[in-house]
Amino acid sequence: MLRNLLSFIDLRNEVEDYDTIHEEIEKGIVFKGTNLWILAFAIVVASIGLNMNSTAVVIGAMLISPLMGPINGLGYSIATYNFPLLRSSIKNYGFAVIAGLVASTLYFAISPVATAHSELLSRTSPTIYDVMIALFGGLAGIVATSSKMKGNVIPGVAIATALMPPLCTAGYGLGTGQFNFFFGAFYLFTINTVFIALAALMISRFLRFPIRHIVDPDQKKHVHQLVWVIIVVTVLPSIYFGHQLVKNEAFGQNVDKYTQNVTVVGGAFLIRQEVNKGQRKVNLVYGGKSLSDSLKSEIKQKARIFDIDPEGITIEQGFALDERSISESEVLRNRISALQNDLVQAQSREDSLRNAPLFGRQIFDEIHPLYPDILSCTYSETMLFHAGSSDIRPVSQVVFQINPASLNPETRDKIRAWVRARCGRENAEVIFSELDEQLE
Repeated sequence: MLRNLLSFIDLRNEVEDYDTIHEEIEKGIVFKGTNLWILAFAIVVASIGLNMNSTAVVIGAMLISPLMGPINGLGYSIATYNFPLLRSSIKNYGFAVIAGLVASTLYFAISPVATAHSELLSRTSPTIYDVMIALFGGLAGIVATSSKMKGNVIPGVAIATALMPPLCTAGYGLGTGQFNFFFGAFYLFTINTVFIALAALMISRFLRFPIRHIVDPDQKKHVHQLVWVIIVVTVLPSIYFGHQLVKNEAFGQNVDKYTQNVTVVGGAFLIRQEVNKGQRKVNLVYGGKSLSDSLKSEIKQKARIFDIDPEGITIEQGFALDERSISESEVLRNRISALQNDLVQAQSREDSLRNAPLFGRQIFDEIHPLYPDILSCTYSETMLFHAGSSDIRPVSQVVFQINPASLNPETRDKIRAWVRARCGRENAEVIFSELDEQLE
């Protein structure tokens, strides 16, 4: 059972011929001819993509970049103690790095667009997570390189373990004189280089690639020590930056919870918040009523509940309303409200006049099935005037045309009561008109 499981996950069953792997790695190390031109194109594409903040173009530069070749060569040559190949890998990789830095620095020095967009900014703050991405991406890459069934792993590895974009971002830092960009991006580039090479070394050892040269034991020991020193020196800063990243994210979440609790204080409301996660500073800008010193102190002290130092809280008054301006604004709001109410009433009256004929139709459709002698219905809204009085009252008027000598007085009274209830007016006037046009 265990043997079957081990055979199921064993990489050695699908390993390519060792000579073929050696030739492929050796061929990918040298930058001349096709590889040299592809390198040049990748540098230009990456620089333009970063400058224009185009994710698609940056991904394209990752895919066409041939930098993975000499990095795999570094790991493979160390694992097999092939020092001539190691020197060739270092020389070619150094050439590629210098060429990328020089070309991207020149590009960004003459480019009219110097704004640092998200594609540039995202490559200036490496952490331990980037170490993990480089290591596991490198493992996938070297496993695919050494396998008979390579599949489509290599393009995915090229995207995950981005090499050309951070190198060109370092060039942006040099070209624009922003050395914080240079150091951050070049450190990310170094992380990717070291841990992709380490992945190649580990798999080469695991698959027992043959050692092709006689090696002095002291030289082997020296190589092992140097590898460990490089790994430790590379990974330690990333652990620190990763720890800072976690702390910054926690601080940001605490600030969000804190500001939700101080959105409205004493008639003032929060307009804007400015957060500096690195310095643990929060600037709050309020509008509305002026905040007294006691209220400002209360806002600051509330930060302790959310594990935020009150000393890092600053409060600014964006704009303030005094009592007079509040009174005037209240009057203005009342006037606007009255005008809106008048507009609604006018619209309601207009809708009522427009829909009056339709209401007559509803009355007829409802009463005709009950009293088939009612042949038609007229509905209107009108005004009632009284002699000797200036009082004017709205009145609803319904005229039913009926068959002659139909509907006795009792039935007509019932219909009148129903219409008044249906119209919602006690003074609704109901007229019965017979076919000979004699009014009741």
